[in-house]
Formats: sequence, C-alpha cells, structure tokens
Amino acid sequence: MTAQPKPYVTPEAYIAFDRERTGKHEYYAGTIYAMAGGNVRHNRIAGSTYATLYMQLRQRNCNIYPSDMRVKVVQTGLYTYPDITIICGHEQYEDEKEDILLNPIIIIEVLSPSTEKYDRGKKFHQYRSILSLREYILIAQDEYHIEQFTRQSDNTWVLSEALGRDGSIELRTIQCTLLLEEVYEKVDFSREESDQEAGSAA
Repeated sequence: MTAQPKPYVTPEAYIAFDRERTGKHEYYAGTIYAMAGGNVRHNRIAGSTYATLYMQLRQRNCNIYPSDMRVKVVQTGLYTYPDITIICGHEQYEDEKEDILLNPIIIIEVLSPSTEKYDRGKKFHQYRSILSLREYILIAQDEYHIEQFTRQSDNTWVLSEALGRDGSIELRTIQCTLLLEEVYEKVDFSREESDQEAGSAA
C-alpha cells in the first residue's frame, strides 16, 4: 500500500495552528514540523548566552529574544524559532501580532546531535537569504566551541572560531563579546545529557 502524502498546509493555516498551541512548530513548503524541547545542557547554554548578551545590550537600541520568537525567512517561506535572535533599530514583523520577526541581524543556534546537520546545512542556507542578517553563531553542546559566520560586503561568509574555556568571540555587528566561560557556565561536560530535540512532521 502506498502512503498517502500529507495535505499541503498554507502559511496562514500554519500561523493560526501554531498560535493556538503551547508547543513550537516550524513550517516549510506546506508542512508543519513539531519542535521538541531542548535538554538540560542545551537550555543552560542558551540561557547563559542570552543573559550575557542581554546585559551588554540593555542600554542600547537593540532587543534580544529567546526561542519563543518566530523568524520568517521571507525569500524561502521558512518559519522557525532560533534559540536566540537579535535585532537593532527598527523591527519588522509580518503582522500586528508582532510575533514573527522578519529582519534579524544575528541568529544564534545551540547545536545538538539531532539538529546539527540541519543547522549547518539547509537551515543556514535559508538564513543566508535574510538580507538583514550579519552574523550566524553556532554553539556546541559537547565542548567549549563557538563558530561565528560573518557576512562580508561581497555577500560571502567568513568563519571565525573560539575554542577552550578561556576563548571568546567578538560580535562586531553589535559590539558585544561572548566569553566561553560565561556561555558554558554550570555546564558539566563529564555528564552525558539525553538528546530530546529531534523534530517530527506534525
């Protein structure tokens, strides 16, 4: 027996669906994908990163959002929830609800075994089409390691890395610094955390 294809879901139907649910869902090309919650290590890293950047940005015309803020990639139609999104200056939203951001300047993702290939590959490919985006940050869960992709004037992207507890990354777009000892505060690398982040089609 041949499996029946899932019916196409319109962006409007997805938005209505997602706003009614307590969980988070990604949308692309007519399909809704459930996003499972992160494990303890993922949440600690994301929380510490948010906290250190919030303190550096609190007196400036910038806002930093945790993973509850949707981002739409207008050029491809992807709706997703980055772990951290930063915007400075005028914020553009899809509608008056102000819960779908269109013009982030920095996106940060905390990697996990179930999402790393996607975050590095197809997702980054789509993020690169966001004209406002200037930096894409990937933070490892299993070691002191941050990768920074920075857009150049010719629209190429340059990789910088920070390794080790004493490392740091300069986010030049917003003139902030990520110290790895702060990002990984309270993370115990001697423990194995269960990975709970595999998504599935809704």
